[in-house]
Amino acid sequence: MSSDGIKGSTKLLIGAVGVIGLLAPIALSAADAASTLGASAEQTGRYFGAALNSGKLGDSTYLGIFNREFDMVTAENEMKIDATEPNQNSFSFGNADRIVAAAAGKRIRGHTLVWHSQLPGWTNNLSGSANTLAAMNNHINGVMGHYKGKIYAWDVVNEAFNDGSGTRRSDVWQNQIGDSYIEQAFRTARAADPAAKLCINDYNIDDANAAKTRAVYNLVKDFKARGVPIDCVGLQSHFNDASPVPSNYQANIQQFAALGVDVQITELDIQGSGSAQADKYASVVKACLAVARCAGITVWGIRDTDSWRASQTPLLFDGSGNKKAAYTSVLDALNGGGTTTPPTSPPPTTPSSPPPSTPPPTTTPPPNGSRTCSAVFTVTNSWNSGFTGTVRVTAGSTAISGWTVGLAIPSGTSIVNVWNGQLSGSSVSAASWNGSVPASGWVEFGFQGSGSATGVQASTCGAV
Repeated sequence: MSSDGIKGSTKLLIGAVGVIGLLAPIALSAADAASTLGASAEQTGRYFGAALNSGKLGDSTYLGIFNREFDMVTAENEMKIDATEPNQNSFSFGNADRIVAAAAGKRIRGHTLVWHSQLPGWTNNLSGSANTLAAMNNHINGVMGHYKGKIYAWDVVNEAFNDGSGTRRSDVWQNQIGDSYIEQAFRTARAADPAAKLCINDYNIDDANAAKTRAVYNLVKDFKARGVPIDCVGLQSHFNDASPVPSNYQANIQQFAALGVDVQITELDIQGSGSAQADKYASVVKACLAVARCAGITVWGIRDTDSWRASQTPLLFDGSGNKKAAYTSVLDALNGGGTTTPPTSPPPTTPSSPPPSTPPPTTTPPPNGSRTCSAVFTVTNSWNSGFTGTVRVTAGSTAISGWTVGLAIPSGTSIVNVWNGQLSGSSVSAASWNGSVPASGWVEFGFQGSGSATGVQASTCGAV
């Protein structure tokens, strides 16, 4: 991690901690404490970034907060495959270039090169290992070539493993190329831009013991042993009531760092409000500060209303752009110390599965007319070729033990993936952990759609 922006004796002290690893946390004096997230992170040798949406760059409050507070930017959707190569070998960088321009000298994380989701239609026609590998490499070279020298770190491969089991996700790259596709992607990326850090990025790899975490750990360990170029692991770290911050989160960061890679917290958001949310944010920041190779943190959005799960108010600024208690706790944590000695205990090795953000599907009993529920759909984000949305399921006057929501999906629009529920056709049923809802209480599930969100609605809700 570059130490640009670290001044005077603070730079020397933090450098000593990173090398020796024996000093206590460095508390900055009131005079030295920085007043913004990016500046305070820089004093610890790290960055503090945010995801930007090109469609909101005209919002002066949105852009003003970003310019003031953050020193890193990740494009929310604009560098994904469907946005950058909508037609095979025909690249489009207009909106991504707008994000790069808005960065105005700040560092940029590239997100993402190879992913199972938000794929353009032409990928459906790929067949055969050689043909699919050539298409994947062509995409990597085309995008990285356009931004060569401008990107600090790339999410080369995103979400390659299944929840629970930690097995490889079934997608066009895995199915057509086979297990070697991840290695091939990293080797191609290194050649395309040798200066960029190359990361593997995933969600639900925050618990050090989880099977999915172990799968990513073992892949990185293998790559480092065989000289496959990999520089960093990205923890998406989307936390909510069903998937809280694990007690071994710091140990997890340390176990990846011990492999000789940086750890980047890439998509942080935490459900909640007030002091409870603030304490959780502080714990994540302190875990990063405690490990020398935790390079920085990116929050997934600016204000709560910009979030992909806005109803959970998971960010550091409210919808009006006001600083929340969580903001203050993060700033205080960043100003409270630098790098400390990593844990000396060995990393956990026994797999266990925490409650995932997107749990494995389960079968829900058929609706029962004696109990009722209602459902309301809200668009949380949209881009040229797709959108994300949240459905709130509210129980009637009687508690329910299961629910099924029917979605009205117009022609030309389709559901790509669902979290916190089980998709069957155009209906979503409760998962094993969120079917029980108290009287007048509510739960939420979300989904990503391809096409336009216009006309999408939750048309029916059946309860048991």
